Amino acid sequence: MEWDTPIEFDPVILMFHDPDRLLSVRTAIGAANALMKEFPSDDGEEYLAAIKICLDVVQGNAEPGELRAAIIRAAAEAGITAIAVLH
Repeated sequence: MEWDTPIEFDPVILMFHDPDRLLSVRTAIGAANALMKEFPSDDGEEYLAAIKICLDVVQGNAEPGELRAAIIRAAAEAGITAIAVLH
């Protein structure tokens, strides 16, 4: 898989401490960007697991749903509200 190939999952809306700051994550590249650029901390156990699963999904070694769940866990660890949206 390539980074520019859309690998989608049901959206997760991340609500940061600033109420005007919302981010919808629904692809592997969106997850990678959110984790690396938006998360307030980059050393939590769940954060690092989400980074690894993100790479695994892009390489075809994990399912997008696993990444979605990892983003939710990493958000909880970082104190970010995650709203899981289902289609």
